Amino acid sequence: MDDHSHEPDPEKRVTSPMQDFGGREVGIGAAVTLVGLLIAYVVPALLI
Repeated sequence: MDDHSHEPDPEKRVTSPMQDFGGREVGIGAAVTLVGLLIAYVVPALLI
């Protein structure tokens, strides 16, 4: 059977859930979440 994969070795592929992340990434995610919640809930509540 021919291998038509575009990757050199599919067994060595790394996907996001498998990659490590540190405190910096957690902080960025928390900041983005906080800004999103402010825009979604606080700003409309202030405009009422």
